[in-house]
This record gives sequence, C-alpha cells and structure tokens, in this order.
Amino acid sequence: MSFLFNKYNHFNLANIVTFFNIASGLFAIYFLTHHQFFAAALFAWLAGGFDIFDGKIARKYNLSTQFGIQLDSFADFLSFVIVPAMFIYFAIIDTKEPFLSVPLIIFAFVYYVISGLRRLIQFNINADEGKVEKYFTGVPTPLGAILLWIVYLIFLTGFISETFVLFMMIIIGYLLNSKVKIPHL
Repeated sequence: MSFLFNKYNHFNLANIVTFFNIASGLFAIYFLTHHQFFAAALFAWLAGGFDIFDGKIARKYNLSTQFGIQLDSFADFLSFVIVPAMFIYFAIIDTKEPFLSVPLIIFAFVYYVISGLRRLIQFNINADEGKVEKYFTGVPTPLGAILLWIVYLIFLTGFISETFVLFMMIIIGYLLNSKVKIPHL
C-alpha cells in the first residue's frame, strides 16, 4: 500500500480521489442523458467533494506533481464545465430549441465551455507543484458550476426565462476569465 503515498505513482491517494471526481462526473452525465436530474445533481456534488479532498490530500502528504495538476484540471473540466453545461441543456433547453434563438443557444454553450477550458489551461500554466495561491484570479470552475446551479434553481421558481438562463451562462463564462479576485479556501 506504499504506492498510495508515493508522489510519483500515478495511482497515489490524491490521484485516486481525483479519479473518483472523474467517475462522479461520468455518472452525472449518464443520469443527465437519462433525464434523471436528481441523481445527476448528487453525482455532480459528489464530484465537488472529491475535488476539495484531492488537493488537501496532495498537500498534506506531499503528493503534488505535474501529472496530478493536469489530472485535476481534466477532472474539473469534466465535472465543473461539461456537466453543468449539459445539466442546463438537458434540464432547461432540450426540446425548447424551436422557441428560442438557436444562435444564442449555440453561443452560450460554446462560450461557456471554451471559457472554462481556457481558464483551466491558464491555471495549469501558472501552477507550481504543492503551492496554493492566496487568491484565484477569475471565478474558479467549481464556483462557476455552483453559480449555474443557482441559476437553475431560480429558473425552477419561474422568475427567469430560458433566454435569461442563456445570458447568465455567458456572464458566468466571462467571469471564469475575469480579473475578479476570489479568496482560496
């Protein structure tokens, strides 16, 4: 079991927790495509829990490596960019395309996904093994996913329209790469 605490083993404890994040994201996608939104939400939140713990474990046991940084960003892209975008699509937009602006739908989703990917790539370029900055510059992708979740919950109340949801996706996508300072927890 010493491999769990071997910094250079790709299956160390921190990376295994990140693999659970990825698995949770994949399960969320499965449930989204089957219109089981409660189960999808549970797995999305579970992915968030794994994301919190993988970094803490990596720092506590000195397991941070470039491989782990890249793996974590892949997990974040899947669980906090692709899954929330799919959640919004399947829970709100799907079947309503004839009543909405298709170019706006395409732009909102492509912009949000590219913004999340760009943010994660820039984060990786700036990341140093084992170091945690005091502030994030721009909204981190997990917080972006939470903001989209809040937009979804507000939509369920009937106070906002599908079109407003799409505009909020664009705004949140912009915030991912903004100069806003967010304290690191």
